[in-house]
Amino acid sequence: MKKQLILMVTALSLLTACGRNPKTTAEAEKIDYTVEQFADLQILRYSVPGFENLSLKQKELVYYLTEAALQGRDILFDQNGKYNLTIRRMLEAVYTGYKGDKNTPDFKAMEVYLKRVWFSNGIHHHYGSEKFVPGFSPEFFKQAVLSVDASAMPLAEGQTIEQLCDEVFPVIFDPKVMPKRVNQAAGEDLVLTSACNYYDGVTQQEAEDYYNALKNPKDETPVSYGLNSRLVKVDGKVQEKVWKVGGLYSPAIEKIVYWLKKAEGVAETPEQKAVIAKLVEFYESGDLKTFDDYAILWVKDLNSRVDFVNGFTESYGDPLGMKASWESLVNFKDMEATRRTELISNNAQWFEDHSPADKQFKKEEVKGVSAKVITAAILAGDLYPATAIGINLPNANWIRNHHGSKSVTIGNITDAYNKAAHGNGFNEEFVYSDAELQLIDKYGDLTGNLHTDLHECLGHGSGKLLPGVDPDALKAYGSTIEEARADLFGLYYVADPKLVELGLTPNEEAYKAEYYAFLMNGLMTQLVRIEPGNNVEEAHMRNRQLIARWVFEKGAADKVVELVKKNGKTYVVVNDYDKLRKLFGELLAEIQRIKSTGDLEGARNLVEVYAVKVDPTLHAEVLERYKKLNLAPYKGFVNPKYEAVTDADGKITDIQVTYDEDYVDQMLRYSKDYSTLPSINN
Repeated sequence: MKKQLILMVTALSLLTACGRNPKTTAEAEKIDYTVEQFADLQILRYSVPGFENLSLKQKELVYYLTEAALQGRDILFDQNGKYNLTIRRMLEAVYTGYKGDKNTPDFKAMEVYLKRVWFSNGIHHHYGSEKFVPGFSPEFFKQAVLSVDASAMPLAEGQTIEQLCDEVFPVIFDPKVMPKRVNQAAGEDLVLTSACNYYDGVTQQEAEDYYNALKNPKDETPVSYGLNSRLVKVDGKVQEKVWKVGGLYSPAIEKIVYWLKKAEGVAETPEQKAVIAKLVEFYESGDLKTFDDYAILWVKDLNSRVDFVNGFTESYGDPLGMKASWESLVNFKDMEATRRTELISNNAQWFEDHSPADKQFKKEEVKGVSAKVITAAILAGDLYPATAIGINLPNANWIRNHHGSKSVTIGNITDAYNKAAHGNGFNEEFVYSDAELQLIDKYGDLTGNLHTDLHECLGHGSGKLLPGVDPDALKAYGSTIEEARADLFGLYYVADPKLVELGLTPNEEAYKAEYYAFLMNGLMTQLVRIEPGNNVEEAHMRNRQLIARWVFEKGAADKVVELVKKNGKTYVVVNDYDKLRKLFGELLAEIQRIKSTGDLEGARNLVEVYAVKVDPTLHAEVLERYKKLNLAPYKGFVNPKYEAVTDADGKITDIQVTYDEDYVDQMLRYSKDYSTLPSINN
């Protein structure tokens, strides 16, 4: 899945949390969108408008798919780090069972640490990948662990509490042990220096050699090698341990399959029924060709209103960009809002033909582009609590070329972000003048949504690889280059008169709101997400800085974009929007060339020169200004809660959705009801 993450780094001041009276679907519009704020995180909630209007069969389908989604939570924790499940269970046991004073600084710090572990599905930051620094002491935690009933602790067979602490404490407290979940530093062994649990006992070179030996350059329909496995070395031999029923993660996958089979029984259409059956077959076999067959069936199922993603999907968490984290999204189509994205997708060939990319890198015929606005019903795995606002699938280039892709914008998530962000003072602090503020206030939401639509609906599906080019040729730089390509496609076309002609933008000035917001973010404000002294690591952040820094440098002679001082503060100023669009077009053409030809050196040069390094002086200024706003740079969500209403015979008569669960209650419930994997999975 290619994800479009929320562009804004604005956050909210903390509002009153929702009361304890259950809020039903009919009351969804009355909910508070803010739940709580801690560390650098703010927790929001989203409503599910339109759920009450679904048929009973559709509601039942959503319910079963939601249960399947929640069953995969432990998988992601384990993928993110070998000890994550052990540490989470230790923390939860202390949090719920500790009989000492829960108002001490140590306990309060442990509580924040646990909340961060829940949010990031592990002990490393969900975005920056650096390991959390505990605000509590090892002495306190050991005393707390020893005070709790040992039966609540994740002890291995024959293991004592002392031995558990000796094993796990260095992982928690020693900054030199597993310091980064995903390391992208050039020149280092990215596998050995990454704490993610996709490899065990192998080096980067061994991993690359293993998969290169499997690939056939003449295969025009290659499987996604390594997508659903851990690569290990056993008795000196490199081999895969596949995630499937009977393999790694089997207890969780068996639960997922159980609920998928229930969903299959209430599928809306024969096509959707076939999709679910094929996904079940993949989970049971682990066969990647079956996964491709499933993806083709899924992309062709356009008539079902309820849809879902469930499985090993994104490779951002693998330093080599091959192995996929587990995630799920259950949703249904927003019929009214989809008219916008359908208008874009219906003109896909026009956009492809008029791209500034070289003709040899364009598709002669754009196939199967479908786009819709969806309402998320549940977020899970690598889409929870932090989530994308746009999605484009499948990822396999040959499937996209031959069968098309599905693109979605998640309307209710975007709406929740927007409702929560208005009036928080962020733009007033960082936007240069009233002229730009008025542009953003008037057109920002509209053009931001359009940029996402263009990014997802067309950007990821545009262009083509030349014959014989390995889809993984760009290696660790592939994700950044791909996100930059899609973002540039959206930026180039959001300013095109074609959008005015289609009625998507009201005039030829509106796009400037998105241009300004994007550059302000890429040049300055996304730096609030980075700790002092660190480089930019995450692919989406690298993409935005790459674009912004490149156009800043290339347009410097004409002062297209400037960083200026006003009252001692730095601001972005755009002096020539027309030239800026031309620069976006030039960079899009170059990045499409890099993608199409598999130019690893070209990708490396762009990323290392423009996307990685941070200006420490500007960074310090941005952090200081942001701190005064008392905002959180990262946001995530609590899910609604679905409950089946049954009659005396046990037959489902309705599905009720409520919005009253708070963050801690939801996380503890998920750990109790949806936790099936061992603490250590080998």
